[in-house]
Amino acid sequence: MAVETAGARNGDGASRGDTALRHHGDAEVRGDGRELTDLAVNVRTGTPPSWLKARIAASLDRLAAYPDGRAARRAVAARHGLDEEQVLLTAGAAEAFVLLARALDASRPVVVHPQFTEPEAALRDAGHDVERVLLAADDGFRLDPATVPADADLVVVGNPTNPTSVLHPARTLARLAREGRTLVVDEAFIDAVPGERESLAPLFAQPADGRGSGPRLPLPGRVLVLRSLTKTWGLAGLRIGYVLSDAATIAALGRQQPLWPVSAPALTAAEACCEPRALAEAEDAAHAVARDRDHLLARLGEFAPAGLSVHGVPRAPFVLVRHPRAAALREGLRSLGFAVRRGDTFPGLGPQWLRIAVRDEECTDRLAAAIGELLAERP
Repeated sequence: MAVETAGARNGDGASRGDTALRHHGDAEVRGDGRELTDLAVNVRTGTPPSWLKARIAASLDRLAAYPDGRAARRAVAARHGLDEEQVLLTAGAAEAFVLLARALDASRPVVVHPQFTEPEAALRDAGHDVERVLLAADDGFRLDPATVPADADLVVVGNPTNPTSVLHPARTLARLAREGRTLVVDEAFIDAVPGERESLAPLFAQPADGRGSGPRLPLPGRVLVLRSLTKTWGLAGLRIGYVLSDAATIAALGRQQPLWPVSAPALTAAEACCEPRALAEAEDAAHAVARDRDHLLARLGEFAPAGLSVHGVPRAPFVLVRHPRAAALREGLRSLGFAVRRGDTFPGLGPQWLRIAVRDEECTDRLAAAIGELLAERP
């Protein structure tokens, strides 16, 4: 692992810049008019489900009224066993990064990379000088809390992490919490993990007997957990997410939002996705993702003799792969109708890396055939 200032060179020697931080997977499927199988964006296919689309469509009859987020906020709070004051609804998790960059004072913010680039971009846009802790591929991108500077007063980490797909143990993340520090854990993909294993959200919950003196958080300092409803439910175009934290922090973030920041259809979706049947469906989907990911890993393993490798233990609905000619492989796959995510825009990675979304077995088999064709042409 290494610590560097933002704007320096990354772990593979490539220069990083603001433009790279703003590159996202949707850019891979736009631009030249070709019909591409999308393996670049981590939104679950076949979503939103019909019942959720019906609920959202019904909300359109109320568009003349200003959005009222109280019911959705109560639903999210109840889903996590929290007080309403511990929940902030946002226009996707990405908005939350902008809010915390504006609302939270930090003299030494640190972002753990490789990870989703918007937290760093938002901090830099707000005038912060950002340091990076770079996790190493040879160590499976595992997090060692001791590598985070002791005086870092804001630390941002993803779990499971985009793009590495690594799921950090909750006990490891808990070691990052300390007095005088704000710990931000981006759990945008945690609902794709069966049982939401290793989530920090349960640490905010009320005691089970209901006799406690209020929400408990047995960690020092300030902790924020960010969630997204756009990935599992196919709502990237609707923009809905939320933040869990203590009431004072939630209030500070809320003061940075404009009036009515979340649309009425998005609020309807948030409420619906917290219902018991939706949580059960999400859990079933998480198990399906795990099975499909195993198949993807098995098929990718066939190309190990040709230099294709997976680093870390994937636990998210995507995998990170390395190949010495990844850039050419990506272009070749595009010519065969597949869009995959380039890895060199993530700090700590370089042009040898690609991120591939988990899809069903039929899609994976078609991808494997395409990779085999390309690697056979030029090993």
